[in-house]
Amino acid sequence: MSWRSAFNTRESGTARSGASVATRVFIAAAGAAVTIPAVALSLRYVRDLKAARARLAAVTRRAIPTPWGAVEYAERGSGDAVLVVPGIFQNCVSGLLSVRGLLTGRRVIAPSRFGYLGSSMPPNATPAAQADAFAALLDALGIRDIDVVALSAGATSALQLALRHPQKVKHLAVLVGNLPGSPTAVVQPFSVKLSNRQLPMWALKTFAPSATARLVSAVPKGFLMTTEDAGTVSEFIESLFPIDRKGYDFDACVSNADVNNYDLEAIRVPTLIVHTKDDQLASHEASKRAAERIPGARFVSLESGGHLMLGQTTIVRDQLAEFFAEKMVDEPMARDSVAFLRVSGVPPRQ
Repeated sequence: MSWRSAFNTRESGTARSGASVATRVFIAAAGAAVTIPAVALSLRYVRDLKAARARLAAVTRRAIPTPWGAVEYAERGSGDAVLVVPGIFQNCVSGLLSVRGLLTGRRVIAPSRFGYLGSSMPPNATPAAQADAFAALLDALGIRDIDVVALSAGATSALQLALRHPQKVKHLAVLVGNLPGSPTAVVQPFSVKLSNRQLPMWALKTFAPSATARLVSAVPKGFLMTTEDAGTVSEFIESLFPIDRKGYDFDACVSNADVNNYDLEAIRVPTLIVHTKDDQLASHEASKRAAERIPGARFVSLESGGHLMLGQTTIVRDQLAEFFAEKMVDEPMARDSVAFLRVSGVPPRQ
């Protein structure tokens, strides 16, 4: 069954219950597993993980030593550099994938955050330490300052980079970010760690693609995907494997909630926040409130597309290009103006 047909099939009332994501992951995975012969299941699992590791191996990755351990990164393209901070479950390779089509004519540098792929998980890790590690990476690459794009859970450490190292951030763009007051900005219960296990997540995406699109990709209910959308969702899901448990646990139990304590009013770098109204994970309203708190920030509200901003590539690309082309104001206080709302996007698909 294709991702498009699977997702556009009407879901049962059970999938709409208030059960936790972790619980539903295991219920769906268990139900799938019992219907498949054990040997065939094992062979397919091994094959798929081998393919996932081969996909990672096909991308050139480098690492630099820092006081916080190794910081791994991948890059592509040429031109003015832009730092891409990936979201939860994602690493430097999927970070490059997440902005494909959004940053044309740019040198895109994507690091793996703490605990993901080849990046270390230092003792007592914090988003502030992650920001310092990003600064060390830029120093090692000889980059004095850079445009920054943060996605989802990557917003937390990107905001810290803007707060702790403003001289290194030319512009900050946050896309569907984890921001103060968002449902994602909480310390998750211990049970959520059960959802990052390799086998159940694999079983879910393999045998219950509709549930995976809903629970992991957060495709909005009733959203009719095009063939291109379905390809985007499929690539996103595949890019999550193999799963890095340490990085996921850090995001879910430490990093995401940390954002609630940030003094957003102290940010003095040009900031753009983009969010879809129908995002099923992070909060559109929380992003709007964050933009109102950051001096001079711009808020772009997209009508539809969910957490992956499906169907919004052209609009987001144009907004980023326009924003990054703006010159920085030398005097920070000159940017102390009321945040404004710019509504754009295509109508929701129903």
